[in-house]
Amino acid sequence: MSKTLLLLHGDGIGPEVITQVERVIDVLRVSHGLSLNVESALFGGASIDACGVPISDETIARAKSADAVLMGAVGGPKWANAPRDKRPEMGLLNLRKEMEVFANLRPAICFDALADASSLKRELVAGLDIMFVRELCGGVYFGQPRGIDVLPDGSKRGYDTQVYTTGEIERVAHVAFELARKRKNHVSSLEKSNVMESGLLWRQVVTQIHQEHYSDVVLEHVLADNAAMQIARAPKQFDVLLTDNLFGDVLSDLAAAITGSIGLLPSAALGEKGKPGLYEPIHGSAPDIAGKGLANPLAAILSFEMALRNSLEREDLADLLYTAVIAALNKGARTKDLGGTLNTSQMGDAVIAEL
Repeated sequence: MSKTLLLLHGDGIGPEVITQVERVIDVLRVSHGLSLNVESALFGGASIDACGVPISDETIARAKSADAVLMGAVGGPKWANAPRDKRPEMGLLNLRKEMEVFANLRPAICFDALADASSLKRELVAGLDIMFVRELCGGVYFGQPRGIDVLPDGSKRGYDTQVYTTGEIERVAHVAFELARKRKNHVSSLEKSNVMESGLLWRQVVTQIHQEHYSDVVLEHVLADNAAMQIARAPKQFDVLLTDNLFGDVLSDLAAAITGSIGLLPSAALGEKGKPGLYEPIHGSAPDIAGKGLANPLAAILSFEMALRNSLEREDLADLLYTAVIAALNKGARTKDLGGTLNTSQMGDAVIAEL
């Protein structure tokens, strides 16, 4: 039975990189037997311009009925001064919440051909393969109350609420431990239990889940600030890093930087088994280079690889596509962010040639 993929091209460089994914899909259809219905919808700033909202109810309904959703980045200076609930980024938060994709998988892999492109020494990053499992539907990004109040003296006070329930922590912890069993069997749980009550609950719940279900997996608790230092000092000591929403957002970008380019790294957001997954490159919309053909499409292409593997039931084609990306890099294919000269379409050409 044919699966359905919903494409949300987004803003800035989003349409450019997603176009390269569409080219890859065409090749996999013609040459490798992929049966896939591909649909598209407006999202982010493009949706604001057309519909007045960053994501419409219709698009959310289509996303929830698809097998997988692949999106480009959203946002840009055009919408920077819009009310918070009308900004492109709120469309993404709403989509994650409505799809109930609570586990964000963010791999940080240093391809051997690019080890010298890292900001760290080759020996620190060669062979790096770590996976962040970030809780995606709770924490400070969704907690209430939040707001900006005007105080009696005319000054202002801004506040957000970091809040987690036992169930929210349990479900993402299960994902991390199950994933670790397929990798190096090691989970590092990151929080700030020394100064945050939500962090203390996080440590308690993760410890209990480990004791009751995953005692065969090595578990260590690491304070999030120490984890930042360790990622910059010796990142290969980690395997699976389990984090809350805020720390996962920050620390996964740190890990991305040491792989050579944030333009290389994909992500998957997963919910309960059988529910559609949400896939996206972790880079931003990069409005300063939009339309110039400078964007690296590999993060978007590898996000589709994760969709093939996790939602579209074509692990064979995921392996094929991953191998093609590595082969293109090994043969010297480079966009400007990697010190090369290829434009966005030419990098797509390089991957397609390997397919």
